Amino acid sequence: MLLIERYIIAEIRRPVSIMVGILTFVFASYSAERYLTQAANGTLALQSVIDMVVYKVIIALEMLVPVALYASVAIAMGRLYHDSEITAILASGASPLRLYRAIALISIPIAIAVTALSVYGRPWAYTQTYRLEQESKTDLDVNHLLSQRFNLNPDNGRMILAEQVDHESGNLKNALIYDPGEGKTRIFRSNFARVADPNPDDPIIAMTNGTSYTLQHAGTKDITFLFNTMALHLKPIEAEEDNKRKATSTVLLNASPLPKDKAELQWRETRGISAFLLALLAVPLSRSAPRKGRFSTLLPVSMLFVIIFYAGNIFRTLVANTTIALTPGLWLMPLLMALGVLAFMARDLSLLRRRPQ
Repeated sequence: MLLIERYIIAEIRRPVSIMVGILTFVFASYSAERYLTQAANGTLALQSVIDMVVYKVIIALEMLVPVALYASVAIAMGRLYHDSEITAILASGASPLRLYRAIALISIPIAIAVTALSVYGRPWAYTQTYRLEQESKTDLDVNHLLSQRFNLNPDNGRMILAEQVDHESGNLKNALIYDPGEGKTRIFRSNFARVADPNPDDPIIAMTNGTSYTLQHAGTKDITFLFNTMALHLKPIEAEEDNKRKATSTVLLNASPLPKDKAELQWRETRGISAFLLALLAVPLSRSAPRKGRFSTLLPVSMLFVIIFYAGNIFRTLVANTTIALTPGLWLMPLLMALGVLAFMARDLSLLRRRPQ
């Protein structure tokens, strides 16, 4: 590897590592606070908090790594321009393209890692996350139920109150279950209840010695009856369509003809190339005059990232709604970025040729 490229890569490698670590720590701390709050409220098992944070971090790395790379390139190149090191490099006869080549050399392996993470790691993490969330939404994972507390699930309005909760056996003593529905509300009061099956697809509670109340929302056909034993099948909670799509494997998305599935597939496929091109765009945007501050380019660098970030989400929505054709689809955004990189390269070469010899 040539000296110039190796020097520039060394200037970027350390900030990338530090920034990825800092962003990951901040995001993990935010996620941990959120899920610990849910655990304290009894809507999530405390044992699941660490797993949820790990899965969320894996999902977020798809965005955190490109952001760290882009910011590190902008900061490092801004310092080199500020200290006139780039001026010295170009004055020695080096081509401006060597700056882009140095960024490409460090960005290519990172872009490959982002692509693998987006295509394989992200769907797997979403699958595990939704599995844990669905288990919690059934209200029947007794690990997160608190005794003598109204354990309310905001997603379905279901409430469970128990005088005692045995987390090892899954038994509830003096339990009250409130289960709202579209046309009726069901209330169950039993001396003893046991979680027979916490499966989110068909949650079942076995109750002993209690009373059942069925209250019609319209009309007067309310029903009350006593029971010795009852197996209560609660209505499962269906995962949202977008959540299912994010957890769908890339292979299944590739075989699907639905535009929304194709939009999700193209989103995953373009993450790596977009991270690579974004890093290259940071090279010309970080250029500053010798006597200006090293943070003088912060505004255009930030604006470009904001534009690309929101444009990507807008393009995904337009492709899913068939407003934009599947070809080029989301690949239109990397194409525009590539044209921008080529335009900046052509400008730099033109400026080099105009320089007096």
